[in-house]
Amino acid sequence: MEKQYLQIDPADNVLVALQNLEKGAEMLHDGNIIHLEEEIPAKHKFAIHPFEPGDEVKMYGVLVGKAVKSIPKGGLLTTENIKHEASSFTHRSAQYQWNAPDVSKFAERTFEGFHRADGQVGTANFWLVIPLVFCENRNVEVIKDAFLEELGYAKPNPYKGLVKKLINQYESKKPTASESITQTSSSRTFPQVDGIKFLTHQGGCGGTRQDAEALCALLAGYIHHPNVAGATVLSLGCQHAQAAILKRKLYEFNPSFDKPLLVFEQQQEGTEPALLSKAIEATFWGMAEANKLSRKPASLSKLSIGLECGGSDGFSGISANPVLGRVSDLIVALGGKAILSEFPELCGVEQNLIDRCVSDQTAKRFSSLMKAYSQAAEKVGSGFDMNPSPGNIRDGLITDAIKSCGAAKKGGSSPVTDVLDYGEYVQKPGLNLLCTPGNDVESTTALAGSGANLILFTTGLGTPTGNPICPVLKVSSNHHLAQRMPDIIDFNTGGVITGEKSIEQLGEELLEEIIAIASGKKLTKAMMLNQDDFIPWKRGVSL
Repeated sequence: MEKQYLQIDPADNVLVALQNLEKGAEMLHDGNIIHLEEEIPAKHKFAIHPFEPGDEVKMYGVLVGKAVKSIPKGGLLTTENIKHEASSFTHRSAQYQWNAPDVSKFAERTFEGFHRADGQVGTANFWLVIPLVFCENRNVEVIKDAFLEELGYAKPNPYKGLVKKLINQYESKKPTASESITQTSSSRTFPQVDGIKFLTHQGGCGGTRQDAEALCALLAGYIHHPNVAGATVLSLGCQHAQAAILKRKLYEFNPSFDKPLLVFEQQQEGTEPALLSKAIEATFWGMAEANKLSRKPASLSKLSIGLECGGSDGFSGISANPVLGRVSDLIVALGGKAILSEFPELCGVEQNLIDRCVSDQTAKRFSSLMKAYSQAAEKVGSGFDMNPSPGNIRDGLITDAIKSCGAAKKGGSSPVTDVLDYGEYVQKPGLNLLCTPGNDVESTTALAGSGANLILFTTGLGTPTGNPICPVLKVSSNHHLAQRMPDIIDFNTGGVITGEKSIEQLGEELLEEIIAIASGKKLTKAMMLNQDDFIPWKRGVSL
């Protein structure tokens, strides 16, 4: 018989319904009978004992809310009878002891990746075309239309003839069979290039100088990314986000940066046709060079995974997120990197993360960034307590602390080796905390920009999100979602809820899936659907 409820931590004073529970049913818990006063929908919580206004509500062993009305034993917790509450946090020196998982099974395993000169290894091989300012978005779209296969409803593009001419030139210069590199079976002109990706945005000018700096740092992260072979950059010339800032950021990330970087400035080139023709030709031959690369074995220590959740439900913190936490611990134990983002969704677990920091400096930086972000949100009347979406609330995440405690499970139990502000690039192996909004696309955009070469994205409700350069692997928290939306779900952890599988089992199975995707042997559903979502964060308040 399937379990009907779960107590996540022995200190909790509420239980989570694992299935719909009828009014009047009796639950036996810890030797006590709990009579359900009303129907308890699956994923929602009910009281172990009566609550009076002001009483603390605990889940995951920590404070997640306070009662604002009387709640009977066996009563349903709702937004009407409890409110968000989280414990305060402070820096304190701690000696965190971590029991690393046994990774002997994966110690000698490799994935097939693209090795870069700076030591990074890509899980894919893309060429980027990006604008430094929104004024160039239209030109990016024209180049995109010239390069991508016409779908039948596109307007005539005079540059398609140029691309066809270049293809003919390239085909005539191809090496003979004895000289050719090993290539995958494909109808693409450049089989070893996984795609040419076109990013557009609404920034680069008109905002604050801080926004321009942040945008340049983000774009530099994308160009420096191991999944990117080179980039074409379009600049107007007069905007805040100058090419010189982009280049400075690139050399801050890597003083020996040597990828092809093709920068074209419209105000210098003169006419639009002159700009576009020059950019298209240079991009084509840059891709021809990128096509000479091929996948080679790489240690799993070269994996850098981003940890993300979106469209979360009341099961996310019980199944999908802890499975990601297990994978995070496995990759960290293998010498790789894991990046946990979404600072508004770490509210209530700050002290745990502070205590896991490897140094006082790291702990202080996390505390400082969290407080600054929270204060900025409160100044505009939108504190972290307003983070849960209507869908979150409908499916049992009724306070930000409840949502956050479950979200933080993605970070596993390993020590926190570094804390990154938005736009900073991951350097240290281990678990890294990255300051981003909880907004799905703004956060995944930042994770890729900070060097994640594969993103794990949990969802309980279903979120169709991807990234232009980083494979996004979607993980379902429950069987129902995996069956209802198979076109977006890559991996299902619903077996944790039904008791069919353990978190440890699914963690190893998910790592096998990661190795296959990182090696180019499988595509994620987001890649199949061309979900190339890209939204830079303007450092105003976004939750």
